[in-house]
Amino acid sequence: MNVTDLLLKMLCAPSITPDDAGLMEFVQEYLEGFEVIKLEKEGVKNLFLYKKFSEGEHLCFAGHVDVVPPGEGWNSDPFVPLVKDGIIYARGAQDMKSGVAAFVEAVKRTESFGGTLSILLTSDEEGDAIYGSKAMLEELERVNMLPDYAIVAEPTCEERFGDAIKIGRRGSINGTIELTGIQGHAAYPEKALNPIHQIAKILPSIAGKELDAGDEFFAPSRFVLTDIRAGMEVSNVTPGRLKMMFNVRNSTKTNMEDVENFVRRHFEGTDYRLELSQSAMPFMTDPQSRVVKALDRAIERVCSLSAAHSTAGGTSDARFFAQYGVKTVEFGVKNDTIHAPNERVSIEEVEKLFEVFSTLIENFE
Repeated sequence: MNVTDLLLKMLCAPSITPDDAGLMEFVQEYLEGFEVIKLEKEGVKNLFLYKKFSEGEHLCFAGHVDVVPPGEGWNSDPFVPLVKDGIIYARGAQDMKSGVAAFVEAVKRTESFGGTLSILLTSDEEGDAIYGSKAMLEELERVNMLPDYAIVAEPTCEERFGDAIKIGRRGSINGTIELTGIQGHAAYPEKALNPIHQIAKILPSIAGKELDAGDEFFAPSRFVLTDIRAGMEVSNVTPGRLKMMFNVRNSTKTNMEDVENFVRRHFEGTDYRLELSQSAMPFMTDPQSRVVKALDRAIERVCSLSAAHSTAGGTSDARFFAQYGVKTVEFGVKNDTIHAPNERVSIEEVEKLFEVFSTLIENFE
């Protein structure tokens, strides 16, 4: 089986989160001879396969087999891959069964390596991600099997294959502010305290504002408003309470305390309550680390391109590896149709991704 055939087989599995649709068992059988660690929690299946070729460091390839629901607007069955003019159409084609197929095939064909090679798969990346890679890494720490390096095969390329890898990700801070006033009659505004009027004076100072200047690798952290609501949907009653939600995709220069201080400065003198939570921590892998340099060399050799080092985009399971000190990068096919109808990937990209991973394994030094 070549890498394209492997991908087509995987795309036939309707593995909507957290269902793996049999893919874990299939990959385990496909990689015969690898040691196995399984972990299942709350309907989420996780699989860790490894082989110690020799003494040396441990390189792990990671990804998810689960996909988002197909939705509407498809021109073909999303779980019956359509191949047309060198393009494969199916749910998960880009995000991220192409990456999984590429590293599974590359690892399967490896005959020698200066250390340990492994694969970590989960069926809970597109969901809450509580019982997926996060849980498996906790288990790997317990049994002393955490890798030194990880490559997460999320789609990272922008205009053409090989043009970008991710060496880090921004964090994500979620916040809710409840502003309390005094409900009243619209005809007697002087007898009420309208939180909408209060927030109207504050919004120009906070909406979309940068909390730091960013740096060479990270864009500035911004205070992004996502929802504001108040009132009873009537025109003659002013509200007594307003609720506002926001998100900050934070760089390593901004943390929750900084966000709390920012809100305090601008809401001083009002009756407000703030709730904050961090759903992802920011991280960055040193561009001079072994895994980044090895990936750069492999991309240059296969694609004749120098890949840009990026930290853009949302969150991924790479954040869980980074929390354990694992030097982590992300590289995969182009990211332009993920989660969309008629999600697609070119066969050329899939074959080149397999070549990049094979080249990296062969020359990991």
